[in-house]
Amino acid sequence: MGKLFCSSCCLLFFLLLCFELGSAGNVTYDARSLIVDGHRKLLISASIHYPRSVPAMWPGLVQTAKEGGVDVIETYVFWNGHEIAPSVYNFEGRFDLVKFVKTVQQAGMYCILRIGPFVAAEWNYGGVPVWLHYIPGTVFRTDNENFKFYMQRFMTYIVDLMKKEKLFASQGGPIILSQVENEYGYYEQGYGEGGKRYAQWAAKMAVAQNTGVPWIMCQQYDAPDPVIDTCNGFYCDAFKPTAPHRPKIWTENWPGWFQLFGAPNPHRPAEDVAFAVARFFQKGGTVNNYYMYHGGTNFGRTAGGPFITTSYDYEAPIDEYVYLILPKWGHLKELHRAIKLCENLLLTSNPVNISLGPSQEADVYADASGGCAAFLANTDDKNDVTVSFRNASYHLPAWSVSILPDCKTEVYNSAEVHHPDMQPLRAS
Repeated sequence: MGKLFCSSCCLLFFLLLCFELGSAGNVTYDARSLIVDGHRKLLISASIHYPRSVPAMWPGLVQTAKEGGVDVIETYVFWNGHEIAPSVYNFEGRFDLVKFVKTVQQAGMYCILRIGPFVAAEWNYGGVPVWLHYIPGTVFRTDNENFKFYMQRFMTYIVDLMKKEKLFASQGGPIILSQVENEYGYYEQGYGEGGKRYAQWAAKMAVAQNTGVPWIMCQQYDAPDPVIDTCNGFYCDAFKPTAPHRPKIWTENWPGWFQLFGAPNPHRPAEDVAFAVARFFQKGGTVNNYYMYHGGTNFGRTAGGPFITTSYDYEAPIDEYVYLILPKWGHLKELHRAIKLCENLLLTSNPVNISLGPSQEADVYADASGGCAAFLANTDDKNDVTVSFRNASYHLPAWSVSILPDCKTEVYNSAEVHHPDMQPLRAS
């Protein structure tokens, strides 16, 4: 009985600890980082879209991301999967959004909820319900009263659902950021003044939802305060938000690409992904999100765009069939560990940039107590070099970053991989 009681207490303590870790609180930001409950955060995030897998897979996927050094799970919200007809909603099975977010919370992780509700995502109609097309006078994604009415109604429905379940960080839940619209900056000029008005309206409408967490707009050069504009791309180290008081957030770091029927298989080496992430944090980044970390499957007729396959594997660290893709998963796990060793110095000190050669540089983060971390980069994509830093020599392979958490010991180089090809995902 005593052993049983002790085991029960330990289990209860573990569950409470996980719940606490997956619960946030007050979320703010400044130019350097997100600030959660008064603590600066350097965050590794992973995209896993709930409708592209089945609920039985969610705990294992989320836990495996956590084991890979991930802090945050990111997902879009898929409007046409939820509002199947005007005011007729579906949150069953693969579309059980609340269950998915609670799975993230139970794993002790944060969540980024990209509500859109236009999401693109190589998803049918970009997530917009087809029935909306047939409402007379509707023009998508511009200053059109019909579109804005239905967009705001769905946005409010999702926000209210999250509030009801106390899932925003301001309520003690895991959601630390939300997104409105998606990559609209690419298309805004094509809509003229109507596009500009729509973008400003969307931002203000989102902020007025009073979620208690910051809102983001990716690839949105004119995002108004307090919304944060963010970067999507293969490399975002040179990205700067349009306002100097906003943190540097990478919403889509593409570790691969989607597959088209008849096209070659897309491939992005683990070394290049790692180089891009290391450079991003070297240059002041605060949140990196892999799009995708598990791509999954376009079930039914959900694949969007011409010739996009049923598979949405994306050459992600966890593949469509729930296998770890190595060396990518393991190489990035080691990178995350190395970055976290530098986290405090990265977030509390200003870097000093030192030239180490024509295509080589160091960014050094040091504090008054003697703490020091350095990132040594070789951006020459053809030639290895040996550089001198603080009276020591370091070999830098072409197109690589070395991380020195104490400014002396190299614990990681983005071009040096130490893992086999593939192994099954451990069941959990």
